[in-house]
Amino acid sequence: MKINKFIAFQNKIDIQFKNQDLVVIALTHRSCDHMSNNNERLEFLGDSVLGLVISEYLYKKFPNEAEGFLAKARAFLVREEKLKDKADEMELGKYIVIGKGEEKTGGRERTSILANAVEAIIGAVFLDKGIDIVRTFILKLYKEDLKKENIKLKEFFDYKTMLQEFVQKKYRDTPKYIIKGERGPDHNKIFEIEVMVNDKSLGFGNGHSKKEAEQVAAKQAYIKLTN
Repeated sequence: MKINKFIAFQNKIDIQFKNQDLVVIALTHRSCDHMSNNNERLEFLGDSVLGLVISEYLYKKFPNEAEGFLAKARAFLVREEKLKDKADEMELGKYIVIGKGEEKTGGRERTSILANAVEAIIGAVFLDKGIDIVRTFILKLYKEDLKKENIKLKEFFDYKTMLQEFVQKKYRDTPKYIIKGERGPDHNKIFEIEVMVNDKSLGFGNGHSKKEAEQVAAKQAYIKLTN
């Protein structure tokens, strides 16, 4: 991979990194065995940074809305499908570094890979530039999505949020998601997630990403608790 691709990406997002290693890592998928680092750790960080920035924006923008709306709106905005949209806007598929197996099976268009890469980039921007710059970057990326008329909660079912609200209200507890296993090659990995409430197993989910598997598990648990 030539460094000019990483420079081209920085030009694309209009951010120049002081630490060039960060942008390389952010764009490198775990399927690249020849690379010493991949973007999983940055994805973990970026997920939290994105959630914080979106939460802060919603809190200030909608002072009269209840916590339930804010939680659902945040979940709507940070879900994988929305992150995939952001990746497409950045043409991220052209810049990510993936293994040969992923290349052959269409990894450059895979929702989970692109969504995770967006979060990794956010994590990298945060480490390199700080909270103010990453906030500006995220809010610019989400400019149209943050308008209230574009937050379409009626057609969105976020079972993780629904389960958490129900469990907090009824049991004063928080659901716990446990990774039970991973199977398959890097280019087609399946995650297995179990959700626990009050130390009881209430649902299992499989998916090509942890978030997808958690949603499946949360749906099972929510249906069990509410029926």
